[in-house]
Amino acid sequence: MQKIRIGVIGAGETGTPLLQQLLDASFVEVVGVADLNQEMPGIALARARGIPTYADCMELAKLGPAIDILIDVTGVPKVRDLLRAHFQSTDNHHTIIMHELIAVLMMSLSKNELVSSKHNQVDY
Repeated sequence: MQKIRIGVIGAGETGTPLLQQLLDASFVEVVGVADLNQEMPGIALARARGIPTYADCMELAKLGPAIDILIDVTGVPKVRDLLRAHFQSTDNHHTIIMHELIAVLMMSLSKNELVSSKHNQVDY
């Protein structure tokens, strides 16, 4: 079975429940999780499942086309800007950068209620 290869940036309040849902999906392969704070619960979850973790999101981004979707749940516009610039400079037209608001929408749909995000920044 073909799997969708996912990277997650942000392993806190939004990233951890999202990561759990991704890990529960048989059609998803989580290829890496990044967070500046290596003590976040999502980092512990990833490590427990043998998934590579990174303190620098750009190290995860360097996996390039090995990632189908890179989910950014940091709420930090600078992170998105760095990711876009990196993919442009490496000519990566494969990997999709998924915004936190889309992740919140998908999690909300699965729970049939709006889940909260601690980030108020929803600019793209």
